[in-house]
Amino acid sequence: MLVSTDWATIASFATAFGTLVLALATFASIRSANRSARIAEAAFQANLRPVLVTSRLDDPVQKIRWMDNHWAVLQGAQGIVQVVDGNIYLSISLRNAGSGLAIAQGWAIVPDVADAVVPHLAPDQFRRQTRDLYIAPNDVGFWQAALRDPADPDYAALRKDIEEVQPFTVELLYGDHEGGQRTITRFGMIPYQTDETVLWYPSVALHWNLDRPDPR
Repeated sequence: MLVSTDWATIASFATAFGTLVLALATFASIRSANRSARIAEAAFQANLRPVLVTSRLDDPVQKIRWMDNHWAVLQGAQGIVQVVDGNIYLSISLRNAGSGLAIAQGWAIVPDVADAVVPHLAPDQFRRQTRDLYIAPNDVGFWQAALRDPADPDYAALRKDIEEVQPFTVELLYGDHEGGQRTITRFGMIPYQTDETVLWYPSVALHWNLDRPDPR
């Protein structure tokens, strides 16, 4: 006896199988496209990524002016830590070792030496810069700040470190020219006592990425 063929059922199964294959191919294509987009985005961000480090000893001397018309000369690989008329003036000679323009957004003082086990401060704990400080890729620039109010929470501890010639910590918050790729870099401010004065040498300790996965 001949077995009748249910062509409608076979056609339905074939259509369902074809739809499944098409869905799997579409899913694989979307995953591949998303992966390619992520790779392209990561490469684009890498081209914009700034990385601030201390400048070199042979980098140019820079003249720094604060808003109250205080001036100072900043040598390569050094920092400025001065108390003048009760005001504390701070600056660091920097080099941008990254491939993107660096723009300083904020700063914070840690009166003690912060080692690797001490976490960085939260972004909302940073003081805003009064003006943008730009450092081009593979070029030198500077960071500057001042504390003028003795009632400021950081003033007394920082002045004590300066007068006793003790190291302290500066954390800088910066990013690229689009405001992204925020990074915190920790600098140790190390004093060196000479016969005539005290020289301050900043030293890079750690970098933290805020807008992408951090290796730490």
